[in-house]
Amino acid sequence: MSIQYPKALFFMFFILSLQVSAQSFDLLEVKTLPPHPRILLLAQAESGIKKSIQDDSTWKGIHELILQESRKMLTHPPVERVMNGRRLLSMSRESLRRIFFLSYSWRMTRDSLFLKKAEVELRSIAGFTDWNPSHFLDVAEMTTAAAIGYDWLFPDLSAEVKALVKNAILKKGIEPSLKAENNAWLQSANNWNQVCNAGMAYGALAIYEDEPILAKAIITRSIKSVPVSMSAYAPDGAYPEGYGYWDYGTTFNILLIDALEKIFKSDFGLSKQTGFLESAAYMENMSGPIGKSFNYSDVSDAAEVHPPMFWLAKKQNKLSLLFEEKKYLQDKWLVRNRILPALIIWGEGIPIDKIEAPKELMWVGKGPTPVALMRTSWVNTNALFVGIKGGMPSSNHSHMDAGSFVMDANNERWAMDLGMQDYNSLESKGIALWDFKQTGQRWDVLRYNNYYHNTITLNNELQLVDGFAPITNFTDKPSFLSASIDLSQIYRNAALTVKRGIAIVDRRFVMIRDELISADTATTYRWVMLTPANVKLGKNGTAELSQHGKKLQLKAFGDAGITIKTWNTEPVHDYDAPNPGVTRVGFEVRIPKGSKRSFTVLLIPENDAANKGIENLQLKDWSSR
Repeated sequence: MSIQYPKALFFMFFILSLQVSAQSFDLLEVKTLPPHPRILLLAQAESGIKKSIQDDSTWKGIHELILQESRKMLTHPPVERVMNGRRLLSMSRESLRRIFFLSYSWRMTRDSLFLKKAEVELRSIAGFTDWNPSHFLDVAEMTTAAAIGYDWLFPDLSAEVKALVKNAILKKGIEPSLKAENNAWLQSANNWNQVCNAGMAYGALAIYEDEPILAKAIITRSIKSVPVSMSAYAPDGAYPEGYGYWDYGTTFNILLIDALEKIFKSDFGLSKQTGFLESAAYMENMSGPIGKSFNYSDVSDAAEVHPPMFWLAKKQNKLSLLFEEKKYLQDKWLVRNRILPALIIWGEGIPIDKIEAPKELMWVGKGPTPVALMRTSWVNTNALFVGIKGGMPSSNHSHMDAGSFVMDANNERWAMDLGMQDYNSLESKGIALWDFKQTGQRWDVLRYNNYYHNTITLNNELQLVDGFAPITNFTDKPSFLSASIDLSQIYRNAALTVKRGIAIVDRRFVMIRDELISADTATTYRWVMLTPANVKLGKNGTAELSQHGKKLQLKAFGDAGITIKTWNTEPVHDYDAPNPGVTRVGFEVRIPKGSKRSFTVLLIPENDAANKGIENLQLKDWSSR
């Protein structure tokens, strides 16, 4: 029996449907959907996957890895409703991993052990009191898990489990999303919108026959709402929330798009949103030759495989976008990826041995968090790699890190970012972590303020959260890859203008140049770089960095005398995470009021030498170098 909804909800559903009537396909015309299974991998579509596995040893290896992990799951007790602080998210994600793996294994092998274990997991989550709607990501991922299990196993599930799961999807997934206190994400331009809309649409697609009016409204709502978050990719694909959150948001965005395409033969224009397809190039360039990402914002530096990249590469018919992904297809940690079966689905037919390196050595993206990414080679792990960012501290998940950079050379990371701290470790101590105001407690956390990033600090003050630092210029000549950022708004309380440029010169060394004009009071300028290397201080603005038997020279030049010094990264508060083995190296200079000053730092691998006089090259002349 269908549930009865108030007239107000029917009116909302009707209006939402009308708002997408101009799209290429109208859900109001849909009478029936394909039979189960219909989400992501249609009925009888297993044959294409099996051919890929037969034709390519890499796909066969990943397939076997899923089966092996599914067999291990057979002995695990079912997932329980265990909260971590205010989140159920870790349980939702493990449920998605288990149910996705087990459902895939059942469809590919017809081994009843996988079906029975999937039923156990589905029964368990259906029995939870709720899926924690106060943190709706938890609901979204749990609904995705339940929907995939319900849909993929539908022909073989017991009637009892079907009824339990269908009711759970409706009562614990979709219905809570209709309440205003749970659905602020509908208007959010971040990953929450992408994940939650995908989860709700999957739930609606799974139970479509039983609740067609509600299901159409939920799917229509997702089609209307998700472009709000997809606007973040504009204009050219740089994702404001960084490496890890690109994977999170884009994965669920493509889960949604792919399901719509396969069921309705249309994605309603979603893949044509400005910058969305182009973001694949952003993601490929965001990791360096040593397998570490440019981990600005709330992200770790671990690089790993990203299943949506395979969908994007196919969409653009550009296999070189998968050059970095190819590195991680043999990784034993692949089994931690909860949507690993989607990797095989999206990678179907892609010949791994045909993936070649990109030709471009530089990528620049604008938008809310502009970035420039440059390297001397894609195939040499000893290559130089630099990433630098602008943006604003007030954007979602941001740190006070405008102007910050990372740098790799000789198979080592020399300039690093501390990355994120576990949210619950801070929230459990009462830290208002999501207060992005200038006086917000977020900026008291060591890893989040500018004192512990590879950027400038003026007068020992925090960066201004309402400022914005754009990339103003770049050069993509292989002999002089460079980008310049205007940091003036970020530091407007302490200086009239502040500009920073970074370059890879002659494929041999890195140059960072700052040019500033102080305000009507004297300014203390501090230059800092975080490094995992040992630091040996030298004379005349020099230091030698060493790690794993390799060396890097740091040479600083400026309009005033420079003495290199170091600072520690020990926790300031009891809630700060430790940062063992990390040193801040840099210098401080007092700049008189109303003065123009410039400072250049060279990072020179091993015993190489920089071009004589290069430190005097002004930013305005970089474009003609």
